[in-house]
Amino acid sequence: MLTNSDIATLTELRRTLHKRPEVSGEEAETAKTIVNALTPLAPTKIMTGLGGHGVAAVFDSGEAGPTVLFRAELDALPIQEISDNPWKSEIDGKGHLCGHDGHMMFLMGLGHILSRAPVNKGRVILMFQPAEEDGSGARAVVADPAFADIRPDWAFAIHIEPGRPWSYVSTRSGLINCASQGLRIKLTGKTAHAADPEDGISPAQAVAELIPVLDALGNGGKLDNDFRLVTVTHVHVGEPTFGIAPGDGVIYATLRTAHDEAMEGIASDARMLATEAAAKHGLAVEFDVFDDFAASINDTEATDLATTAMNTLGIPNGDFGLPMRASEDFGVFGWGAKAAMLCMGPGEDYAALHNPDYDFPDDLIPVGVSIFEQITRDILGPAKT
Repeated sequence: MLTNSDIATLTELRRTLHKRPEVSGEEAETAKTIVNALTPLAPTKIMTGLGGHGVAAVFDSGEAGPTVLFRAELDALPIQEISDNPWKSEIDGKGHLCGHDGHMMFLMGLGHILSRAPVNKGRVILMFQPAEEDGSGARAVVADPAFADIRPDWAFAIHIEPGRPWSYVSTRSGLINCASQGLRIKLTGKTAHAADPEDGISPAQAVAELIPVLDALGNGGKLDNDFRLVTVTHVHVGEPTFGIAPGDGVIYATLRTAHDEAMEGIASDARMLATEAAAKHGLAVEFDVFDDFAASINDTEATDLATTAMNTLGIPNGDFGLPMRASEDFGVFGWGAKAAMLCMGPGEDYAALHNPDYDFPDDLIPVGVSIFEQITRDILGPAKT
């Protein structure tokens, strides 16, 4: 278990990281700070540059056994923090407002314990993943050739989720987080003088027609296997002027489904509707995909292991608030391992994630670490003596 000295060190490190947030794909300083903090713990190996700025610390017993991976995220958000805390963000327009700085401490805390009480068999991987917020990080890490050397049998993560009682953990087997994809539809025609719009090709009518039919592809509702939701998040036509009839238009739509297979279908439907509208109005059409998140599906055995660990520790748990419409790219680790995501409460009235006044509650660090330690011992046996 953690010592008081460990907790003080982890709290200071968390607040140091909080001051210097870096957004997806830019986590070089954060990764360096993590490597510097891991080095005194003497893991078997520290891997860097995984899928971008990813860092993995390997604690290898040298004995045959399963590989257990614990994942945390390096990246912050492009949101201005509002806070009076002395550790508030020092970088304008960026902030650790999703709890990732705290998630990293769950892994660092486990590292402190493993440095003193090594695993008896198998390996533990502390995976500090880049670019979770835009959905690209987990895919990049898993696709990195170096990841083959640490491919896990089991994978676990904890994400802070306000709205739940303090230290209560929500989890379940099956769907935890929906798949989602940001689809940008670009329509191109030809500008004209506003006095002679017939001389151009305006996308305005196509955009107007597309908004309701895109919405109709998915109306939300019950979060079951048939769940589909399309949210038009941004629309732009032409320029803010009175003298030019528009020649281009853009629609941003977020697509959500309960499973990855359903995402392929709804994305195909959206593209078909846009292609038909473009042809009808004499427009060219282009598509770009952003924030592409796989569904996060909990394995039954991994969920049972995590639940047993929490029950052993007396940590309250259940399936409150699950599944969620929001997305999380941890599901990618479940493609090759038995994986489970846990959602930990900081309090029912705690500030919501992505809010400018959110800050991770440091008192939860020992709770998250204890869960990861118990899972480790339950899979890999008691510490080496």
